[in-house]
Amino acid sequence: MTAFSVPDMHCDGCVKAITSAIRGVSPEAKVVADLATKKVEVTATASADVLAEAMRDAGFTPEALAA
Repeated sequence: MTAFSVPDMHCDGCVKAITSAIRGVSPEAKVVADLATKKVEVTATASADVLAEAMRDAGFTPEALAA
């Protein structure tokens, strides 16, 4: 599992956009987003760098969290 802090994730629309971006690079990904803590946890075959780039391309600023 890879975890990110996404400080600019503010609403359900953001969650949907992030989930869609991640699944665009890793279709089998399991994405769990918590709006209260602005944390996104991803279980996927794609690397953390690829996942973060997908979120950046969708307009967000993910920061990888230590495992």
